[in-house]
Amino acid sequence: MLCSKCRSASIITVHFKLHFPSRPWTSQNVRKLHSSPGTHSASSLRKFAPCAESARRSDPHSTHCFCLHALKVSAKMGSPGVVKKVHSHMIKLGIYRSLSLQNQVLNAYVKSKEFHDAEKLFDEMIVRNMVSWNTVICGAVDCGRNQKCSLFLSFSYFRRMLCNEVGLDHITLNGLLRACIEVNDIEPGKQLHCLVGKMGFDLDRFVIAALVDFYGKCGFIEESRRVFDGALCRDVVLWNVMVSCYAQNCFAEEAFCVFNLMRLDGLQGDGFTFSSLLSLCRSFGSRELGMQIHVLVVKLCFENDIPVASAVVDMYAKNRMIYEARKCFDEMAYRNVVSWNTMIVGYGLKGDGKAAMRLLGKMFIENFCPDELTLASALSSCGHTSAIFETIQVHAYVVKKGFQAFPSIINALINAYSKCGNITNAFKCFSLVVEPDLVTWTSIINSLAFHGLPEKSISTFEEMVSNNLRPDGIVFLGILSGCSHGGLISEGLHYFKLMTDEYRITPASEHYTCIIDLLGRAGLLEEALNVLTSMPFEPRSDTLGAFIGACKVHGNVQLAKWAAEKLFVVEPNKRVNYSLLSDIHASYRNWSEVSRLLKRMRSSCYHKVPGQSWLEILGNN
Repeated sequence: MLCSKCRSASIITVHFKLHFPSRPWTSQNVRKLHSSPGTHSASSLRKFAPCAESARRSDPHSTHCFCLHALKVSAKMGSPGVVKKVHSHMIKLGIYRSLSLQNQVLNAYVKSKEFHDAEKLFDEMIVRNMVSWNTVICGAVDCGRNQKCSLFLSFSYFRRMLCNEVGLDHITLNGLLRACIEVNDIEPGKQLHCLVGKMGFDLDRFVIAALVDFYGKCGFIEESRRVFDGALCRDVVLWNVMVSCYAQNCFAEEAFCVFNLMRLDGLQGDGFTFSSLLSLCRSFGSRELGMQIHVLVVKLCFENDIPVASAVVDMYAKNRMIYEARKCFDEMAYRNVVSWNTMIVGYGLKGDGKAAMRLLGKMFIENFCPDELTLASALSSCGHTSAIFETIQVHAYVVKKGFQAFPSIINALINAYSKCGNITNAFKCFSLVVEPDLVTWTSIINSLAFHGLPEKSISTFEEMVSNNLRPDGIVFLGILSGCSHGGLISEGLHYFKLMTDEYRITPASEHYTCIIDLLGRAGLLEEALNVLTSMPFEPRSDTLGAFIGACKVHGNVQLAKWAAEKLFVVEPNKRVNYSLLSDIHASYRNWSEVSRLLKRMRSSCYHKVPGQSWLEILGNN
């Protein structure tokens, strides 16, 4: 009878291979199993499993206890195979109808990302309580691949829950609010907010914190602050959520104001507080505030908190204070992969590929395994410094460890090889991708254009469009840049018109710069001037510089002088702008104008920083 009501035929045919020793299942063994669940596997479950038939007859409580703890372990492991074995074991022993065990199986399937099996089990459950409903509601949010479908599914379960007159708690509401955050849908969240007030959950700190977080992540900061101000009791979690909402929405002054109010309320903050504030200092480039937070972190003894210490390193690195970042990194008592990633990314931002690779080697020595972010950051650093030997070494490790399946790694490899001048290897990496996404297509299209292969860039673009991928402005920028450098006037104008008319993409300043450069190189200065003067915003320095360069090539001093005066307003302290116009006057022997420009340059510009170049021989600069 039990087999006929089983979830599916696959469960009946599962061969339960656990060989149970004939020893009693004691509470001591249960505690031993549950003490460190993260280290257990299916073999460890076999070790402590009771004899199936004898345990069921002699001590059903021990069997129930074993299954309960085995399910908890398998849920933490995220192992669907173990969950199915324990589930089939329950069916064989006749304890399948226990509500507590069914809820544990349900939770284990959800944690193992087997939501289809969880749905089947839930539909077969005769009795369901609040825990059952909460599990499937939260599981629909956590396991759904399509965010909108997940939102619909979680709310459909919620409606059924209300129709069955099952009570709800803060877990139910928090799960539904998380679903709204995932799809950035404000309306269902507002309706939930009304329900919170009607059912008296507005005094629940967990629900209030979830509402503040929901409004903040959806960009409704005023509503978020209104809910926060209406809270009668505020703990450190609620304060942290409010600080985080301001930080995520780039309201630096308000975030620090809330932090000061928090301290006046007698709370010093915790690691999450300081991580949020440091991320804000990192985003805004406010090194002074960041240094003050660092002092407070040391004063309150949070420097040994790994996330906080990593945030300090990240703050210094993003503010171009790489020496201070490395000093804080070296002083960390404990590090994890995130800490190493932060420092390697910092070197990548600086463009110091050699230092990034040395740190990657030290990471290996200290028995840390890099993840995809580590490798992508190292490759980015190698690309900045054109370090081809280091790029090849990282590529070899990527292949050896199977990281080539990660799109971020492939994209970083394409960009690194391209910047190192090896377009052949870049294209080989691209050809290995089974289903390239938009970023991958963009990387190879821009690389081909950068290497002076506009025809190949265009054909790759057409191949991307034939694969039903919609191009964005960055892809078109690569195409226009390739057409500009390759002198493909008609093709460039065609793709600019395609971008604006068919794909409805509003051109940015970079797109206009490419078109002006395209027309200017071909000697069509009047057409380039028409584009320049018809731009819907003021031209940037690169746009004006491209036009002046075209005027220099084709000998139009008047237009060059007109554009240069505009350029001096935009960038009055940049020496190259004065040198560009001075060279044009010098080519026509207008020495008085040359002298005037040089005097103006000396009075307006800083001292020229000398350029540097290097040659790499066998991996050494």
